Amino acid sequence: MSVVAQETRGRTAPLAWLLVLGIVLAALNLRTAVTSVGPLLDQLAGSLGMTSVGTGLLTTLPVLAFATVGAVTPAMARKIGEHRLLLAALVTLGIGLLVRSLVDSAPVFLLTSAVALSGGAVGNVLIPTLIKRHFPAKTGIMTTVYTTSLAAGTMLAAAATVPIERAAGGDWHVALGVWAALAAIAVVPWLALLRSEPERTAGAADAGPKRLLRSRLAWMVAIYFGTQSMIAYIMFGWLATILTDNGYTTSQAGVILGIFTALNIPVSMLVPAIASRFRDQRPVVVGLVVAYVIGFAGLWFAPPSTALVWVVFVAIGMGSFPLALMMLALRTRTPEATAALSAFGQSAGYLIAGAGPLVVGVLHQVTGGWALPYALIFGVLVVQLFTGLYAGRNRYLEDERLPKAVTSPETIKV
Repeated sequence: MSVVAQETRGRTAPLAWLLVLGIVLAALNLRTAVTSVGPLLDQLAGSLGMTSVGTGLLTTLPVLAFATVGAVTPAMARKIGEHRLLLAALVTLGIGLLVRSLVDSAPVFLLTSAVALSGGAVGNVLIPTLIKRHFPAKTGIMTTVYTTSLAAGTMLAAAATVPIERAAGGDWHVALGVWAALAAIAVVPWLALLRSEPERTAGAADAGPKRLLRSRLAWMVAIYFGTQSMIAYIMFGWLATILTDNGYTTSQAGVILGIFTALNIPVSMLVPAIASRFRDQRPVVVGLVVAYVIGFAGLWFAPPSTALVWVVFVAIGMGSFPLALMMLALRTRTPEATAALSAFGQSAGYLIAGAGPLVVGVLHQVTGGWALPYALIFGVLVVQLFTGLYAGRNRYLEDERLPKAVTSPETIKV
């Protein structure tokens, strides 16, 4: 029984708030292993003697971990339990962050980074499942809480790592080790929640991700997730370079990138709140694509001095990320189906997204300009629009998979 259902009897309000706290603290940690490294990448490479191959692998590890570990998360949850698995994931994340902050070996740093990212990958899949299980009537509100916390943690690690490193006298070990402490704090509520482990539904194994390979809806959700992640990775990886190529100084480009990153927080708050008011999310899909088109067209064709205006439009378009996360719960009826769709959608989506920054880099290097990269982005937006229109329609994964012999007009959402 969900927390919301139990709350109607007035018995478990403290448990509900403990779950909210646990989700917030877990979400704050899911990207720290990724965004704390970027600002120190050159210093890390020099200190650890990391080759260009090593730095390339380090920047690719998040996609690999999110895709591979995320795919097996539902199976692990069925065996271990969702609360226990999230606790184990946070412990794994913290240990990986701590150990990598203590080493001076490039191979060990890469290995422990993979360990930390694996913990984050489990959390990516589990939290939408926990929202569906415990807050089925408040999916929009809880997705807002989740995505806002995720955006805040992402920005915090990106913005605070360098100041911490400077305060520590230039010691990157301290700057990276701090984030292990944040993971340790996130463990506390989940220790208390071990006693409220949800019962595992008999037959839940039937919702495994492999069964979704034949599902058109699952593929549309996955591709939509992948296209929005691809654009996000392209922007975080290349926006500063685009700006400097257009005449901005490095510091000016950094300020605009910081504004772009900070805008993810209000966008993550607003989009789920708006989208959850409707059973059909297609108007929101269209609105976000329009914001993207305005923003990228401005960056491509408008005077470079107006770049900040267009970056704001692109940041609004980035609301497709919390919308994609919402769809994992909105397009399913049960927590088990949410877990399967979350694993499938995110695993396939991150694999799709990972190619984006690399292709943009190759196109820019070959042509020496940004026309082809922008053309690629607009092509991705076309795919995002059509997959979003399919995935945003009011329908359910379980209904799509019902045998025709047992379906009836009353059970099918169209």
